[in-house]
Amino acid sequence: MPKQIITPGHSPALTKTHKFSLAGVATLGAAALAFTLVPGGTTTASADAAATPVAVAPVAHTSTQLETATTGLSKQLATAQAAAAKKKAADAAAAKKAAADAVAKKKAADVAKKAEAARKAKQAASRSAARAAVKPVAAKTYTNNLDGWIRQSLDIMKKHNIPGSYEGLHRNIMRESSGNPNAINDWDINAINGVPSIGLLQVIKPTFDAYHVAGTVHSQYNPVANITAAANYAADRYGSIDNVDSAY
Repeated sequence: MPKQIITPGHSPALTKTHKFSLAGVATLGAAALAFTLVPGGTTTASADAAATPVAVAPVAHTSTQLETATTGLSKQLATAQAAAAKKKAADAAAAKKAAADAVAKKKAADVAKKAEAARKAKQAASRSAARAAVKPVAAKTYTNNLDGWIRQSLDIMKKHNIPGSYEGLHRNIMRESSGNPNAINDWDINAINGVPSIGLLQVIKPTFDAYHVAGTVHSQYNPVANITAAANYAADRYGSIDNVDSAY
């Protein structure tokens, strides 16, 4: 193959008839460049002869360029990692909030349920109380005899904190009137003074009037009123009708 003769110190001229070929290969810090020169008109080679390719050494990148590229990649990686971590933290916070909201919602529902149950229970109790208040209480009945009169008088005495027992009342009644509510003493000093003793426990009118108990008939002849007034008088003077064993 004919060769081009190049004189030392002389560079061959590149005319527009030369064919120029360039291939670049790039990696981090390296590039390869090759070109082929084919002279267009020499005195020693034929027109269609192929020129011998001349290899050009790769151009290396500087350390600053490498550091810049590495720094850029590191920043991109750090940014991506930060974004991933931020998203993970946001997802965790959202999940935690959702769980807390669910717990709070359930707690509120439980509180509302208990409050509703308490309200219904209170309403039911109120209705029961109202029905009980409306329901008439049957009045206690007493027999119309000495036993019934004593028992009714004892209930009245209890309401007014007047002491006395069934035995004490019965014993004194039998001694004073033998159980006769219309008994009248017309011979003692009271009768002489115009205020005879009357009734089951032989009470004179001034004493009856002074010790009459509210809620009973205002009459010495009424058995219950007579017993209660006499027991009230005896409690004031003797401590209790139970302490009376003779005329009083």
